[in-house]
Amino acid sequence: MTDRVLILDFGSQVTQLIARRVREAGVYCEIHPFNIDRARIEAFGPRAIILSGGPSSVIEAEAPLPDPVVYEMGLPVLGICYGEQAMCAQLGGGVEGSDHREFGRAEIDITDDCPLFEGVWARGGKATVWMSHGDRVTGLPEGFRTVAVSDGAPFAAIANENRNLYGVQFHLEVVHTPDGAAILRNFVHNIAGCTGDWTMAAFRDQEIAKIRAQVGDGKVICGLSGGVDSAVAAVLIHEAIGDQLTCIFVDHGLMRLHEAEEVVELFRNHYNIPLVHRDAAEMFIGQLEGVDDPETKRKIIGSAFIDVFDEEAKKLGGADFLAQGTLYPDVIESVSFTGGPSVTIKSHHNVGGLPEHMDLQLVEPLRELFKDEVRVLGRELGLPDAFIARHPFPGPGLAIRCPGGISREKLEILRKADAVYLDEIRRSGLYDEIWQAFAVLLPVRTVGVMGDGRTYDFVCALRAVTSTDGMTADWYHFPHDFLGRAATRIINEVPGINRVVYDVTSKPPGTIEWE
Repeated sequence: MTDRVLILDFGSQVTQLIARRVREAGVYCEIHPFNIDRARIEAFGPRAIILSGGPSSVIEAEAPLPDPVVYEMGLPVLGICYGEQAMCAQLGGGVEGSDHREFGRAEIDITDDCPLFEGVWARGGKATVWMSHGDRVTGLPEGFRTVAVSDGAPFAAIANENRNLYGVQFHLEVVHTPDGAAILRNFVHNIAGCTGDWTMAAFRDQEIAKIRAQVGDGKVICGLSGGVDSAVAAVLIHEAIGDQLTCIFVDHGLMRLHEAEEVVELFRNHYNIPLVHRDAAEMFIGQLEGVDDPETKRKIIGSAFIDVFDEEAKKLGGADFLAQGTLYPDVIESVSFTGGPSVTIKSHHNVGGLPEHMDLQLVEPLRELFKDEVRVLGRELGLPDAFIARHPFPGPGLAIRCPGGISREKLEILRKADAVYLDEIRRSGLYDEIWQAFAVLLPVRTVGVMGDGRTYDFVCALRAVTSTDGMTADWYHFPHDFLGRAATRIINEVPGINRVVYDVTSKPPGTIEWE
């Protein structure tokens, strides 16, 4: 059986990153609520437990704390930030509020050797880490020793090797702690003894067997969106059950240039997967015309999608299962573990359950995977790399990249501008360096001069961000000559635009929502 690590969530906005780093080390892990009991922990069968950070204070009366049995099961335990404070508070140490808070990059001094630091940090050295805490540990439980300190955290890292209990006040999981991933690898491999044998090939085989066992001889319908997630789910399910699967592609007219044709070509002609293609663009755009509010747009699109999908499903004579490309972040973000700020309900995913009138069981083969893992699985399944490496695209499509009222004219302008922008990025060999790039048609017009005449046309904003985790991001630093070429092409090739601007918005650590 593959080794497993259990992560107990106390509401940190970056708890998912812990899971990503552990999986990057080849070890399977899952995130569960902080308050699960011994029976559920034993049923999961972890080789180790990690306590996440969180926004609460352990000195408050109703502070979230794990079942004390966590420390009594003989399993290695690592507490991160709030997790360290919870460990100390429960085992007899001291935690107090502090006037010296630490938020952001900090330097720690390594005061002693420790298995957690082996091969990464040595006694007497210094290291850069990412801090985010107000309270701090003021006294250690019996059997613990200090192995790192900082100006604001006299117990920045602690260890009790006899019980395999460790704690760090800083966040190992974020990229702003450069050696954090190596420290986590030490914990899961060297301390917990995990073999690191969790691979995507093994996941593929296991999931195919699970799909066959769940579906039996039943019929499955899958809603294709044109994105990577639903595509990978469909190909995996088709590999498991063949023509028991039928895909329904609801074309809402809000996709990128030629994208609908590419979806039909890939699934109907390349993979020979039974596919229903419903062109419902006129209906969707008709309902969206004149709507300004982005959340109202999302609701309109979601409601219309369900209606059209349900209509097409009934034409097929019924089905037993509905397949969805639900990912692990969707599952986590749609479940309130602590009621903290990490709780987010994804309005474009049906994670919480199907509408009551759709009496179907869910098949969600990707619900244990992160986005980058889905891409790896897609390559394992033989999906074209050009499709797998495609930048993320929101469910509501161009509707929310066209702020303000929507019209067919504005959508066509935006679609063309976006295509030119992405083409220039590909020509420059920059596409794979960027996590997400897209054009936005701003709801303003400006006066300009083109040739000998004045124009009164739209402003196009270009956005591109880099990310290593899909949760934090920084704007991509294009060379000036690239921006000049892209802007010139858009203005020359896309009637209706006379000005182009570049958006330099960043997403700081802790941000979860993506456009």
